[in-house]
Amino acid sequence: MTSAYSSWLIGGALLVALVGVVTAIRDRPMGPVLLAALALLEVALLVQAGMAVAAIGRVEEKATFIGYLAGTIVIPPAAVWWGRAERTRWGPGVIAVAAFTVAVMTGRLLQIWNGTTP
Repeated sequence: MTSAYSSWLIGGALLVALVGVVTAIRDRPMGPVLLAALALLEVALLVQAGMAVAAIGRVEEKATFIGYLAGTIVIPPAAVWWGRAERTRWGPGVIAVAAFTVAVMTGRLLQIWNGTTP
């Protein structure tokens, strides 16, 4: 897991959150753009998980790290399921919250990886 990759991942998650907010404000249901963005985000999260698991010995707080890592992988599919069930503006709102949560959790993963705690 590298700082550069994690930073790009955080930026991408925040971009997906912004698209979700704009879609919710426009009172539109979740469309193919949000689905594609979440799929791309999920692929990027799986790549990050692969890099992190390959070098897990470097992390001191392994249980916390694995919990955050698993959480980031589970959130986008859960958001798609919930967002598709909610056909009002709140479906994209769920996507926005989920993407923002992934960004925050990725930032926390990076802190744990680097051995810094707040």
